[in-house]
Amino acid sequence: MLNPKGQQMKNPIQPDCCDTSGFAPEHLNQSCFCITLDRNELGRELDTAASEPGFHDRIAANQPHLFSNVPVFLPARALMAMQDIVAAIEQVAQIPSYKATVLGWAPPIAQHDLGPQGALMGYDFHLSDEAPKLIEVNTNAGGAFLNALLAQAQTLCCAGRVHVADDSHVAGFEAAVIAMFRAEWQRQRDAAPLRRIAIVDDAPQDQYLYPEFVLAQQTLARHGMDALICDPQTLTFRDGGLYFGDLLVDLVYNRLVDFTLSEPRHAALRAAYQASAVVVTPNPHTHALLAHKRNLTVLSDPVALAAIGVPPTLAARLQSIPQTRLVTPENAAALWQDRRQLFFKPVSGHGGKAVYRGDKLTKSVWVDITQADYVAQAMATPSTRMIQLDGVPTPRKVDLRLYTYAAHPLLVAARVYQGQTTNFRTPGGGFAPVLTV
Repeated sequence: MLNPKGQQMKNPIQPDCCDTSGFAPEHLNQSCFCITLDRNELGRELDTAASEPGFHDRIAANQPHLFSNVPVFLPARALMAMQDIVAAIEQVAQIPSYKATVLGWAPPIAQHDLGPQGALMGYDFHLSDEAPKLIEVNTNAGGAFLNALLAQAQTLCCAGRVHVADDSHVAGFEAAVIAMFRAEWQRQRDAAPLRRIAIVDDAPQDQYLYPEFVLAQQTLARHGMDALICDPQTLTFRDGGLYFGDLLVDLVYNRLVDFTLSEPRHAALRAAYQASAVVVTPNPHTHALLAHKRNLTVLSDPVALAAIGVPPTLAARLQSIPQTRLVTPENAAALWQDRRQLFFKPVSGHGGKAVYRGDKLTKSVWVDITQADYVAQAMATPSTRMIQLDGVPTPRKVDLRLYTYAAHPLLVAARVYQGQTTNFRTPGGGFAPVLTV
């Protein structure tokens, strides 16, 4: 078997670790304990990609649970279903009546479509026996650049006895990402040259995924684009342009979680965006159209979809989105009674913050929820991946993230974790490559 670089993959580390009684993905996730990650290879890949010796060592010291040692197995049919759900959502998002509905609860800055479709969208899924369940849509989805390298540092699993589909997305990730940024630029600026991209986040060097910003910067540089990493407070809007010092910024790769650019420290970026002086991706319009959590109350409701004219065949492709309802004074009592089957999420939240499992709720937290803007989502139990910790089989939860651009898949990766939400603090957990079987 060849890895995504076309090189012969190494011999397995644990050739006899798998029970050979069945090779279904569900079985492999419970019985395969192969350690497939070659950490030395990953270290070399990361140092090379970052053009910085010791880059991997700093990640290992500061983010010890960023990468899991094991892969997650995914049925090919499930991946196809995930891709179809994404395509259906983005098709619905182009229906004028749907746009009018979801933009109705969006702020003024999100109303105007400047062209960009949203770089590196992230669609998060849990696996179930029936079909993948979409639990969240993200416009600032992190991890893609890290996961692309992680996938290239894997050894052969299960003694070569499991047929794993070739992952063309991993092999073509860099080219697809460069094409994506150029397409985003052209959708707003046509044939004008794209020269400089700013990767923007608050205090970027303090962000947990800062290493990814470095990888993105170096990827862009390899393709002739000047790229810089900066805090939005270092940007100025003057003379009809967005500047970092004396450098004019053409495009902002936006990693902020202030989705409406409403915080005072983001004033320069907000002003430049509103004046169409810089291309921003993903931008407030993209978030309002695709990722606002309240949108799921429409996408998961067949009656609401029918009311805005979504064709039945298209609505049927969204059936595996868990039912999601806005928490209101009128339904609060009923939702409290049903809370053990629900997850509660703030409509403008991110990263699992202020998210609560209904069966863990206290009455005091429930009062806070009913006084804020929350949605209640039907519980979609995550699948599990068994790993070995100190020789003991140990279960871990799994989220799957499909990275896309304009509904086209760029990469699929997994997050292995313990607890209520993904947290990158789990021994044995972290980002994990996905092997499609």
